[in-house]
Amino acid sequence: MAKNTKKISDDLVQTTKPTKEIKAKASTKKDVDQTKTKIVHNKPSLVQSFDPTKYKTKSVGKIVQVLGPIVDVKFDENTIPSIYDALVVNNHGIELILEVEQHIGDEIIRTISMGSTDGLIRGQDVINTGSPIMAPVGKEVLGRMFNVTGDAIDNKGQFQGQRKPIHRDAPAYDELVTSAKILETGIKVVDLIVPFAKGGKIGLFGGAGVGKTVLIQELINNIAKAHSGVSVFAGVGERTREGNDLYHEFIEAGVLDKTSLVFGQMNEPPGARMRVALTALTIAEYFRDENNMDVLLFIDNIFRFTQAGSEVSALLGRMPSAVGYQPTLSTEMGSLQERITSTKKGSITSVQAVYVPADDLTDPAPATTFTHLDGRIVLDRGIASLGIYPAVDPLASSSRMLDSTIVGDEHYNVAMGVQITLQKYKELQSIIAILGMDELSEEDKLIVSRARKIRNFLSQPFFVGEKFTGRPGVFVKVGDTIRSFKAILDGECDEIPEILFMNAGTIDDVLETFAKQVKTK
Repeated sequence: MAKNTKKISDDLVQTTKPTKEIKAKASTKKDVDQTKTKIVHNKPSLVQSFDPTKYKTKSVGKIVQVLGPIVDVKFDENTIPSIYDALVVNNHGIELILEVEQHIGDEIIRTISMGSTDGLIRGQDVINTGSPIMAPVGKEVLGRMFNVTGDAIDNKGQFQGQRKPIHRDAPAYDELVTSAKILETGIKVVDLIVPFAKGGKIGLFGGAGVGKTVLIQELINNIAKAHSGVSVFAGVGERTREGNDLYHEFIEAGVLDKTSLVFGQMNEPPGARMRVALTALTIAEYFRDENNMDVLLFIDNIFRFTQAGSEVSALLGRMPSAVGYQPTLSTEMGSLQERITSTKKGSITSVQAVYVPADDLTDPAPATTFTHLDGRIVLDRGIASLGIYPAVDPLASSSRMLDSTIVGDEHYNVAMGVQITLQKYKELQSIIAILGMDELSEEDKLIVSRARKIRNFLSQPFFVGEKFTGRPGVFVKVGDTIRSFKAILDGECDEIPEILFMNAGTIDDVLETFAKQVKTK
């Protein structure tokens, strides 16, 4: 979906198939002209012409070797580019970005390409831009979609605003906020069981069709409304179809204008997939540091970041480490994750989808990711099948922020009470399935009744789902969430049917509906 190239012009797109002009004189073998082939190169509609005059540099090198996405370039001794500098080469009128990864000696540097190297030849000129890859920043990026090099890929014209380098150090210690603060999301099950830390990192686990996208959309909507925050979505190494669907779903849900999207999909070279998360993070950092905002950064999928790094490492000739991963795995992951934090100016809170290869939690890729996460949200297909959305499993989900010293004693005790009640209900389900409810003790019957009400009450109508469900969305304050679940645990709602708790906002909504039913009877 996103080719890392810039728009040539408004010329019509020509066929990608080469046309052949064959001239043959058949008198003798000597007279037969060699076949003459004229290549007509495809000009994608989202690229710009190669313009060497816009790069203020005196450093020009020559390509000496092309090995797939790896390109070796020779420079003069006094003009060798720095590591991570972006180089530009004219690939048949299309601007191709290379990033310097190694100095291999004899004035030769090794680069990784951000796009296809098809068509490059030895001896071509390569221009050093003198800076790393530059990501678009500022409020102009909201509602826009970019690729790893910052080219707009949404057919709305190229971005003309400010840019910042994608490589930078994590904030200094004296800039960090050490106190733990909760980021209110307005989603009951998240705020109660998996409270987000400002500047924290949450792992999102869930299969297809259990509501990940809808949950992401609601988080984007609520953060924008409650905290005047913005969101940045990084599509790292996932399917182009999913990115396209997500873009149109954001439009339908009305959250696109609060979001910037950056994609490096699985059909793209490993260099693009490895750096696209940094491009998205740079956009988020600008909102945090320059606009003093609370930012949500979504990364889907963080495993693909590691996978792309493994491919690049092998191409660069590094000796693989455990299970074939790059020896720099921890360093690369840390350089990304340590930039996602709270500072005195604002915060970046990250939600990262995590793919676990073969469900092996000891695999180095997910294991390295887990060390950086503050919590995890697990979406369960069984809960979704009951019509309970968001389908968050309150027993499998957890957060280090759920601590009495951080959230307070009341919040902690209510959350623990909810989990204990649901766990007891889970243990009783096998008995109910075999013997039925009548064989339970009165105490166990009460636990089952309250657990079912809690289970139903964890559901919530979303703003982004209003047009599909017909129910208006609800933003529930943390205080109302705690008060509502405490009322259920204390037995204040034992007389109310469990069905009334489904898709309700606060306990006041449930009591109001119950009062209306009693009155009509």
